[in-house]
Amino acid sequence: MSGCTHDCSSCGESCSSRTQTQDKITKELTNHHNNIKRVIGVVSGKGGVGKSLVTSLLAVEMQRRGFKTAIIDADITGPSIPKAFGIKEKATGDENFMMPPVTKTGIPVMSVNLLLEDETDPVVWRGPVVAGVVKQFWKDVVYGEVDYMFVDMPPGTGDVPLTVYQSLPIDGIIIVTSPQELVSMIVGKAIKMAKLMNIPVIGLVENFAYAICPDCGKHIEIFGKSHLEETAAKFRLPMLARLPIDPSLAHLVDEGRIEDNKVEGLKAAADLLAQLSK
Repeated sequence: MSGCTHDCSSCGESCSSRTQTQDKITKELTNHHNNIKRVIGVVSGKGGVGKSLVTSLLAVEMQRRGFKTAIIDADITGPSIPKAFGIKEKATGDENFMMPPVTKTGIPVMSVNLLLEDETDPVVWRGPVVAGVVKQFWKDVVYGEVDYMFVDMPPGTGDVPLTVYQSLPIDGIIIVTSPQELVSMIVGKAIKMAKLMNIPVIGLVENFAYAICPDCGKHIEIFGKSHLEETAAKFRLPMLARLPIDPSLAHLVDEGRIEDNKVEGLKAAADLLAQLSK
């Protein structure tokens, strides 16, 4: 195409050149201490839809089922996974490898917040540096035996999602959305990016789908009518879950006790993930 630099690593266009070079991209190898069987990306078209929450809940659910899980918090400029799990200790390491903290139920977690002196320190880095850190989290961190590695990616279709798709052996992604029509439009961008990169989309999860009245139990669609069904039908993808607004779950996250959750809504998604091991 006109003005092409022939550097597909920084380009989001779909063209014949990209199609030809995409198959030549070599995935980054993790270190010899790791045996990571499945890598699942959790993505969203925009921020604030609960992507990190869904990542945490899925990792906890799969761990409860007897699988060994781990999490890479690839949202470098907006990390929140350590907070949800109440992780206070920092990552350790030497000149060769880093050792991630482990949650109380045994889930290794790697996040930039585990390297900062203060968790409120901002990460003011340009895209290539951020992307390089994500690669390091994959190559240089010791996770050990892992059945399911969940990668919590930043929202959108920028440098980090592109790096993850190109560099990590992603087995599939789960896309998190919310009910607004605007979000469903942006979700389409995330789906099309995944297809462009030949990444399977496992399905869609809608967060903030409704609130439950504490008095009568009625479902109240605070953000309006859901567009999940029509979005799923348009792109021929399964609807994995519709999660309600749950103040008790928000309280657990604030207290760093996400592993104490009693969420039932993601069991169908976990069932689908479990089939990948068969």
